[in-house]
Amino acid sequence: MKSLNPFNPGSDYELLTMNSNNQSTSHILMIRPVNFGFNEETAESNAFQNRNAGKNGVNEKAQQEFDRMVTTLRDNGVDVTVIDDTPEPYTPDSIFPNNWVSFHADGGVFLYPMQAENRRLERREDIIARLEDNFAVKHIIDLSRFEVEGKFLEGTGSMVLDRVNKISYACLSPRTDSEVLDLFCEQAGYTAVSFDTVDEKGKAIYHTNVLMCVGSSFAVICLDSIPNPHEKIAVKESLISTHKEIIDISFGQMNLFAGNMLEVKNKAGEDLIVMSQNAFNALDTEQKTTLKKYGKLVYSDINTIETNGGGSARCMMAEVHLPLGL
Repeated sequence: MKSLNPFNPGSDYELLTMNSNNQSTSHILMIRPVNFGFNEETAESNAFQNRNAGKNGVNEKAQQEFDRMVTTLRDNGVDVTVIDDTPEPYTPDSIFPNNWVSFHADGGVFLYPMQAENRRLERREDIIARLEDNFAVKHIIDLSRFEVEGKFLEGTGSMVLDRVNKISYACLSPRTDSEVLDLFCEQAGYTAVSFDTVDEKGKAIYHTNVLMCVGSSFAVICLDSIPNPHEKIAVKESLISTHKEIIDISFGQMNLFAGNMLEVKNKAGEDLIVMSQNAFNALDTEQKTTLKKYGKLVYSDINTIETNGGGSARCMMAEVHLPLGL
């Protein structure tokens, strides 16, 4: 593995970008937890965590929910790489790998700066090395150095990527810094569409991917969470101009993780829209009908993970867009 600028010209890079026009992939990385639980270090900025969710047997319940979700994905034809977390160091949020790493079709891997100190311990070189058994990693761009400056960008939690149109949607928050966002966009060839968001209590929403999902031809978003009318119009215009059908969800639906979905493909090339059981139940009939135009709705009960961890199905899946290895 080597770190380099992805825009250095060369035939290897040009070949690797040939498969960059897919929004979704059938290859998913998931981390099975060993110490899952309520993370005090993240609770201040994550209003989705429930301190009163109950602590008895939380890790065991989370493992059961994790295993059921993996089985559901595999039964639907998705290629899932499962890697076990390690007992040490203590990483209660390791089940959410999309915050510390992202994998791209040019062979690039980005590592991200994390706000919580115990979340920084989730970054593991051996996980990337494991993926190199089947995929081509050409360069690693490490943005974690911004942690010493108190500036953060928590991967595809902070950013919702339109990989086809190279747009990074990002709500600015204590976990999403505009300077680091701009650097990611410069390095990856994206354009940022940034905006401020708040929940119904006026608190900044910690991650973009709890209020928004972008698929190949649709976007699920809680538009009420964008208080600035000009920013709201800019987001809508960006989605419309890239031919996304907008499915607007309410605060209540967002709080049940209806925005925390991910479009994936199965190995037959069919589109799936993955979410939690709570998210599926929160959607109304019209919203489900609209989504079904764009893929099969796949869901799993991960209530323990949601209430204690403050993240849902999308957060548990790190999409592997890397080219297949030779």
